Amino acid sequence: MTHSDLPPHPSRSRAQTPSQAPARPPGRGATALLLVVAVLVGAAAGCSAIALASRARAYCDAAWEPAGRFEMTFLLVLMVPGCAFLALLIAFLSRRLPLLLRPVPFLLVLALVVLVFFATKGTLDGYPGNLERCGPDNVPPWWPRWLPA
Repeated sequence: MTHSDLPPHPSRSRAQTPSQAPARPPGRGATALLLVVAVLVGAAAGCSAIALASRARAYCDAAWEPAGRFEMTFLLVLMVPGCAFLALLIAFLSRRLPLLLRPVPFLLVLALVVLVFFATKGTLDGYPGNLERCGPDNVPPWWPRWLPA
């Protein structure tokens, strides 16, 4: 029996060439990265909403204590994980979109959440704030007029 008549070594017969390697589904790594980014951006949006509302309250002196820190502390515990979960959910649901369009839905929703939070918690309409700094609607003058409040 010659060397060429022997069966191939088992480790060599199981080895796969690059063309035989199982293909990974395309975009799987990008989807995982996008989900992680969505959670981080969601948490940052929750922190930003709290900071923006606190800054507006402090500027207009429209809270029973400076910047409504007592209330905002409890809302921070809800807003940060809530926005992170919301961003994760929307990013997961939009995973069928083209790669460059996947962040758009969760960014738009987070921007809407921050605006609504500012409008409801940051500008306490009717609260007796400092009328010299802000109007009766407690919208600070630094807030852009083209954005709702």
